[in-house]
Amino acid sequence: MAKVTVNHVYKIYPAEKGSSVTAVDDVNLEIADREFVVLVGPSGCGKSTTLRMIAGLEEISRGDIYIGERRVNDVAPKDRDIAMVFQNYALYPHMSVFDNMAFGLKLRKYGKAEIKKRVSDAASILGIEELLNRKPKALSGGQRQRVAVGRAIVRQPKVFLFDEPLSNLDAKMRVQMRTEITKLHQRLQATMVYVTHDQIEAMTMGDRIVVMNNGKVQQIDTPLKLYNEPDNLFVAGFLGSPPMNFINGELKQERDAIVFKETKGGTIEVRFADRPRAREFFGKAMLLGIRPEDIELAELSKTGNAAASFPAIVDIVEPMGAETNLYLQTGAHTVVCRSQRALDHRETGHRLQFALNVSKAHLFDPSTTSRIV
Repeated sequence: MAKVTVNHVYKIYPAEKGSSVTAVDDVNLEIADREFVVLVGPSGCGKSTTLRMIAGLEEISRGDIYIGERRVNDVAPKDRDIAMVFQNYALYPHMSVFDNMAFGLKLRKYGKAEIKKRVSDAASILGIEELLNRKPKALSGGQRQRVAVGRAIVRQPKVFLFDEPLSNLDAKMRVQMRTEITKLHQRLQATMVYVTHDQIEAMTMGDRIVVMNNGKVQQIDTPLKLYNEPDNLFVAGFLGSPPMNFINGELKQERDAIVFKETKGGTIEVRFADRPRAREFFGKAMLLGIRPEDIELAELSKTGNAAASFPAIVDIVEPMGAETNLYLQTGAHTVVCRSQRALDHRETGHRLQFALNVSKAHLFDPSTTSRIV
């Protein structure tokens, strides 16, 4: 296996009238040997282009890419010792599963015995031994994706690259394949780079996550660090479902406390005991960020003194079974609360008291979008 280094890499496409479009903008990334790293972001953010440059399927405009200690900018894809799994499976329809998995090995002149052993081993790992004589048209979507992964495994490459491999599967199959790929990584102890637009896949699969937007890396960190300590508004809003609430307000000082007050007659007021950096922003516009699970009905809140209580009208109730999403009107904003109580639509229109966990609240500078505390 090998580490992957992406060093100040750009992808610039020519556009009309001599202009250009920068699809990947100064990406720096070091993926350790045997690490599972996920590139995540909305469509058009540059994540797939970055992966394709690592694979050699896209030319690098500027910068360097290393696989292990070898600079691969000018190395052909077939010579990079990588294996790629695509979104559309890319199986040969006229070949059996065995032949699809063996095809790359045959091109590299491996012996029949070695090919049979590698294909059998991969089929055993993926649980597709009984499918080896079938053609792709006789397989389900999940089975085809396993074959595509098996074709990568038999190569025994230094690096596995996955380009949104589960996006064509239904929700139930995506969950199953997600766990299978995670187990596969644990079993193979391989370096894996995985691209997805699905934040749940990113959070559940990656050792580290690279969040991208508009061609730029926004933050690189472990899933929980990204979730709990986002660097900016984009990362905070992209990860989490329902997404983080953002509340416009202003910071003031009252005695020894820093107080956030919601603007335009809103009911939310939060007192921070000790956030020194926030003192630079007294009298300025500010955004308070709070995740839905950190707001609860006041009577159910377990945050004690670390809670800020506020009244709000329940506008919409979404029963989810064990929990409920409540859309609240504060007078200035719609705020989402994820309550641990199983509620129903009878709560709609009621004015209730809610508690916000101050220790989990974030403050963002709206001009720079950076998190300040």
